[in-house]
Amino acid sequence: MPAQARFQKKETPRAREERILQLFKSLDTQHKGYLDKDALQEGFHRLNHPLEHAVGITKEVIELVDQNGDGIIQFDEFKVFVEKTEQHLWALFSAIDKDKNGRLDKAEVAAALETSGLSVPSAKLEQFFYYMDRDNDGEISFEDWRNFLLFMPVDNMSIRAAYRYFFDSLPLTSEGDVVLSDDTLGGIGYFISGGIAGAVSRTSTAPFDRLKVYLIAQTGHTVNDSAKNAATAAIMAEVKAGGVIRSASPLLDAIKTIWRHGGVTNFFVGNGLNVLKIFPESAIKFGSFEASKRVLAQLEGKSVNEMSGISSFLAGGIGGTMSQFAVYPVDTLKFRVQCEAEFSDLRGNALLMNTAKNMWRSGGFLSYYRGLALGIGGIFPFAALDLGTFEAMKRAYVKTQSKQHGIDEGDVKLGNMLVLTMGAISGSVGASVVYPVNVLRTRLQAQGTAAHPQTYTGMTDVLQKTIKLEGYRGLFRGLIPNLAKVAPSVSISYLVYENCKTLMGL
Repeated sequence: MPAQARFQKKETPRAREERILQLFKSLDTQHKGYLDKDALQEGFHRLNHPLEHAVGITKEVIELVDQNGDGIIQFDEFKVFVEKTEQHLWALFSAIDKDKNGRLDKAEVAAALETSGLSVPSAKLEQFFYYMDRDNDGEISFEDWRNFLLFMPVDNMSIRAAYRYFFDSLPLTSEGDVVLSDDTLGGIGYFISGGIAGAVSRTSTAPFDRLKVYLIAQTGHTVNDSAKNAATAAIMAEVKAGGVIRSASPLLDAIKTIWRHGGVTNFFVGNGLNVLKIFPESAIKFGSFEASKRVLAQLEGKSVNEMSGISSFLAGGIGGTMSQFAVYPVDTLKFRVQCEAEFSDLRGNALLMNTAKNMWRSGGFLSYYRGLALGIGGIFPFAALDLGTFEAMKRAYVKTQSKQHGIDEGDVKLGNMLVLTMGAISGSVGASVVYPVNVLRTRLQAQGTAAHPQTYTGMTDVLQKTIKLEGYRGLFRGLIPNLAKVAPSVSISYLVYENCKTLMGL
């Protein structure tokens, strides 16, 4: 007996019409006698339907079911659509149900997906079952199958299409993973992945960060009369030739000076604080970025994958701002430790504790937030450009590859070298644009130290004095070593993050 006939014998026409009517009434929470976009979304929420989070799909559902084009769904239209779709869903369900027990297990679904040409990771299969299996018994009944896929277009009814519909309908992360509930390990996994990525990338590029801070802190003044020796003061002076500042010489001199005061380990001064700062900072940045994307996508009435580019950049800025505010005191302390290292006999924890005490004596708690406004002003556009540019490049690549090879976007893989390249580009763009703000912020943080004895009354003062003493070139001091640090740092961060998620099955 054909699958369609077996399905129709399961309930009488009258019982089926009554069931469809009850479903229609359940969706019609406003008791209008018809369904529009708002009513349908509210109905999904009331039924705790998986599509309650798929804000962008309600418009598509209206267009799919609405036969006369009046923008609403009447019951007759709803009934015709449901009956037709259920027949197709039953046929597909029966084809996958190889043991004919009326339920689908993971092995049957995995086999069907593989036959269709899709190689699905076990983590993705788990997500598929998490939402489909409403009673959590490890199998998908036809009722589970029907209730979720009911509004799937019938013109392309296949397990491959059902799989893609599933992931297109639910809130996703930027990597295409379903956003599961807070009680899953997903949130913890993303936090750990982000933290590890930040710690590894920052340690790998610590020498560049050391050079950047050293160069930024120098203003061309002799440090003070009690500097270690005249050679150090001479090296810190600006070297000019023909009125043009030579950027290579100060860089080489900085390397020699840092090496002379402690060898290779001196290039990692403050890295312990770096790791302490970057672990939560990276986790907060990625977490806030993903959360902001979901909120902004809902405001647009779209899914995360369909949200506008502007919203992606805005979400990146929000993520960066949240992380910057959380770790700013550690950042300030790190800069001052690095600036004091060349002119103090203290090392390690002793230098750290002494610097922290001096900061507290000079200004209390507020001294740890010097330059915060500039910091936020710099990190917002940087994070927006970094995360937003990376997201834009990734989307463009995925869509291009999908069209060229005739495959679903979810099947497009990003290689490690591609991730590294995209990360380097996005990080360099963001860092170059906001670098002058970074210079001013760092000088506010480092003011009054042995390496940077100059003091300022605020943002306007540090800007005016920098331009007066060094010209506009002074706003870009240390840019070369900073880019040398940012490009690999950001690219390594993205690479480690992606691979950590893979290892954790996220």
